[in-house]
Amino acid sequence: MARFEFPARGDMPPLTLSWYDGGLKPPRPEELEPGRGMGDVLYIGEKGKMMGHRLIPESAMQSYGRPPKTLPRSPGHDEEWVAACRGGPPAGSNFMDHSGLLTEVCLLGNVAVRAGTKLEWDGPNLKITNDEGANQYLHRECRDGWTL
Repeated sequence: MARFEFPARGDMPPLTLSWYDGGLKPPRPEELEPGRGMGDVLYIGEKGKMMGHRLIPESAMQSYGRPPKTLPRSPGHDEEWVAACRGGPPAGSNFMDHSGLLTEVCLLGNVAVRAGTKLEWDGPNLKITNDEGANQYLHRECRDGWTL
């Protein structure tokens, strides 16, 4: 399991993200009704829990009112990407805004699992500060004929 601690940013509070890897799963939430299977994503918040995109227990989902639509609707990832390539607005999955950081987190989870120890990450300098040996997993030399 990898655990990430993100500090508060702007008006967003601190966040703890636990990533279970290799078939590991968190304990079954007591709010999940008997007979309902465990999903692959569990969100635990101050006001309740979500399994995937559904509130648990099911009674919470049934009584939940839909929030107002505040974000622009996407015509689809492919269409957004092509429009952005043609000089239009950035796609909703714009790498520079958030996708790159999300990918960084996922890859660091792999490094932490492989290193088997707690890692301290220096994002601006792209290095692990408390385990020099784990830095070997961040970059590798390209073999002959495979350079960029």
